[in-house]
Amino acid sequence: MFQSLRSSNSSKFQVSEFVLMGFPGIHEWQHWLSLPLALLYLLALGANILILITINQEATLHQPMYHFLGILAVVDVGLATTIMPKILAILWFNAKAISLPECFSQMYVIHCFVGMESGIFLCMAIDRYVAICRPLQYSSVITESFVVKATVLMILRNSLLTIPVPVLASQRHYCFQNQIEHCLCSNLGVTSLSCDDKTINSIYQLLLAWTLMGSDLGMIILSYALILQSVLSLNSDEAASKALSTCTSHLILILFFYTVVVVISVTHSVTMTVPLFPVLLNVLHNVLPPSLNPVVYALKNKELRQGLKKVLRLGIKNN
Repeated sequence: MFQSLRSSNSSKFQVSEFVLMGFPGIHEWQHWLSLPLALLYLLALGANILILITINQEATLHQPMYHFLGILAVVDVGLATTIMPKILAILWFNAKAISLPECFSQMYVIHCFVGMESGIFLCMAIDRYVAICRPLQYSSVITESFVVKATVLMILRNSLLTIPVPVLASQRHYCFQNQIEHCLCSNLGVTSLSCDDKTINSIYQLLLAWTLMGSDLGMIILSYALILQSVLSLNSDEAASKALSTCTSHLILILFFYTVVVVISVTHSVTMTVPLFPVLLNVLHNVLPPSLNPVVYALKNKELRQGLKKVLRLGIKNN
């Protein structure tokens, strides 16, 4: 799609490729960052694949909450794999060049996966709300059909609403400046190189953030406010503690995810004296959640922890 866009606007493009320079200000020793980033990537792959295997093999985990967790694991693997191989290629082999269609495609996929992660967090919040506030209706509301419909809706929402981001970026006029002070093709990083007006790109980026992230976060906050209200009305401290314990891991990941999104938005909207900070934060935001999500859930969720132990024990016996 982006190749055809480029061909139809070939007169506008003055550069044939972009150059991802990596981390600004530390180009001489940025290769040392490859080790922790590679370890985080391997952790993301290994932990999420293990989560998927465990959910698939353990009958006790065949519940909507764990189905959403499995979908989150797939999204996390996809997000990390979209950016990490290219980043490691830059740091290890100095493979900084990236074609325009490849860059715009990466931009699109990143936006899709980040939006999908936000959407799955919302679905999980709704799941917890119904489980705690409407327990008698849970089995009739949160069904396998609900999981499928919610997932399809999130896929359609994110795949369609994010199309204008790379399309608008591909319509910009890129002159002779093609060096991006970043490790990945972020929308703002790429369009900052354009010679013409990029106001429409910034406006749509802002609208998209408020439409997707803003609405998801608002619904999540509402869900947990209602959950907290319901829990505080319980007479038993033990019942309240048990109800909140099922939400702890989810809340930890939500706070981290949306806090970093807000910080990235703020740092991009103001002049930064240290340009390394927003770039490093952007990269970590795309690789840390995929690495931390399965670890946090495994530590905080008893059923999942027991399932992981069984799978690992079975794997050791088979070997």
